Amino acid sequence: MTDVVMPQMGESIVEGTLTKWLKKPGDRVERDEALFEISTDKVDTEIPAPAAGTLAEVLVEEGRTVGINTVVARIDETSVGQAHGLPVPAAPPAAAPEPPPPAAAAPAEMAAEVAGALSPLVRKLAREHSIDLRLVKGTGAGGRITKQDLEAYLAERDRAAAAPPPPPSAPEARLEPMSHMRLRIAEHMVMSTRVSPHVTTVHKVNMTRVARTRERSKAGVQARYGFQLTYLPFVTHAAAEALRAYPLVNASIDGNNIVYHGEINIGIAVALEGGLIVPVIRNADRMGVLDLQRAIVDLASRARTKQLKPEEVQGGTFSITNFGSMGSLFGTPIINQPQVAILGVGVVEKAPVVIEGDAIAIRSVCLMGLTFDHRLLDGALADQFMGKLKAVLETWSEEFR
Repeated sequence: MTDVVMPQMGESIVEGTLTKWLKKPGDRVERDEALFEISTDKVDTEIPAPAAGTLAEVLVEEGRTVGINTVVARIDETSVGQAHGLPVPAAPPAAAPEPPPPAAAAPAEMAAEVAGALSPLVRKLAREHSIDLRLVKGTGAGGRITKQDLEAYLAERDRAAAAPPPPPSAPEARLEPMSHMRLRIAEHMVMSTRVSPHVTTVHKVNMTRVARTRERSKAGVQARYGFQLTYLPFVTHAAAEALRAYPLVNASIDGNNIVYHGEINIGIAVALEGGLIVPVIRNADRMGVLDLQRAIVDLASRARTKQLKPEEVQGGTFSITNFGSMGSLFGTPIINQPQVAILGVGVVEKAPVVIEGDAIAIRSVCLMGLTFDHRLLDGALADQFMGKLKAVLETWSEEFR
């Protein structure tokens, strides 16, 4: 038997939550094949099998949080399926065929069960209209069913058929627990709003020069490098230049002290099913647009396949969230602690703009909002930072940098 343990995903990580088993006992597993998923304070990821064989037993069920190096399962390297003695569940016995339902009684046979004699006319009407005479109340002598009783029954049946169906009942409320990721996001967001007084300043940015550069280059980038060229690396490049010009926006607070970070490490928010994660591009100020785009694509892809390493979601000094990719004009994002600012980027769209000489022209514009921690940053500095970012984008040389 080979023990499968909860791995240590970083020096500061002491426990992890086993969120999902990808195999069940009795399944064949190959070495390095994804075996289960875990969630820690820093990252969600898949854990590979340490050996090939059969998953003999699972010792930790889904949803449990255990310490690192805890044995969560065992792999039998000597047995493979039925050939090596694993029990094979017996096939369930075939269900006996159900007897056919009894044939429905004809109206004439139904009439035999109705009290009182029936006239030939009543029997004929019952046959023609497929009436179960047991459902008709007779008003004749001794409870006999008359022609008028059948006509009244038919009229009522027609009214019921023509009536609109009752409105569908509302579905019952459904209760399910939050996922581990959703709980961590909730805790982090509540903590951030409690710690930092949030203020957001919004600027309109003329993205026309960037849009022209992107439009002229995106086909060649796709053909040569295999990824799309978006607006986000241009914005990230401009943000890095603005952070270099205003290092207080790249700082953090430690008690009563200001920590000025030596690196510009920009986190890019990535939407996942049921949550989000913010992988970090380290030394973003040293990278050009193509390198930034490559890093964004790589980190986003591995975030969605749970392949990020713990260190790739740590050490961020500033964050960007691109809600414009979903068509939003702008928003007021929450600061990713312990950072002191986050940039929200809205959709880039063409709009009429007043230019020199009071003329109106069509330009590509975008609303960008900087949410900042008012303990450290004031509105004047936040707007100076946004002015620098805006200037970089609006005066783009229409070449890659």
